[in-house]
Amino acid sequence: MNQEIIAEITGQDYEATAREISRSISESLEQSGSRGVIFGMSGGIDSAVLAYICSTFAKERTLALIMPDTSVTPEEETHDALQMISMTGLEHKLIDIKPIVSEYTMFVEPDEHARGNLRARVRANLLYYYANIRGLLVLGSSDKSELQIGYFTKFGDGASDLAPISSLYKLQTRGIARHLGVPDRIISKKSSPHLWPDHDAEGEIGMSYEEVDSILYCKNEKKMTQTETASMSGIDGQKVSRVWQMCADSKHKRGTGK
Repeated sequence: MNQEIIAEITGQDYEATAREISRSISESLEQSGSRGVIFGMSGGIDSAVLAYICSTFAKERTLALIMPDTSVTPEEETHDALQMISMTGLEHKLIDIKPIVSEYTMFVEPDEHARGNLRARVRANLLYYYANIRGLLVLGSSDKSELQIGYFTKFGDGASDLAPISSLYKLQTRGIARHLGVPDRIISKKSSPHLWPDHDAEGEIGMSYEEVDSILYCKNEKKMTQTETASMSGIDGQKVSRVWQMCADSKHKRGTGK
């Protein structure tokens, strides 16, 4: 893999990026007349970045919902989420969605993949429920890598009023997390939506985020073809083709199409 490409992706002014994210959220709050923001706190790096940023300028106006399904969410994930709350001082609510998912699935035919996506959509419902009660804007925690390849649940974790880190590739999210002081353990652990047992993001995608980001960066920022991307990045052409196809296949998830 071409480390120069990795260096280009990660070599950012993260202080300026954090200021811009804060400014964007503040501006949206002012324009909408909302009282504050709400987001789902998972214990992963993306929501940790949101927690740290919101704590710097809107601590009293932020609500974080921790929503494990205790039948599939590892206990350490909830522990990590609570640790982030403790470190940032944000108001939070802890809601086990297992009973909600179980009740829902009593009335539909069984399918484990669909049930996993249902978990994400239940969480979105709860976020908007509390947003309605309190007059809050929902912040999405999807980064640019996930959005580009469609690695999110439509109307689930992809549902939000604002997507503050949608301009950051996963590697850049790690970079800003280090800048903000997110614990290394959170930054370095494997990403997972925890929609079913032993759910691993890179395993499901079929490659590392270093590979995904390198391919996307060549595609988007350098405007390279698939062949040029494979040559420049040093990544197998089949993986390059797979990322290209994931971007095309998930186009509907980034809009309002069917």
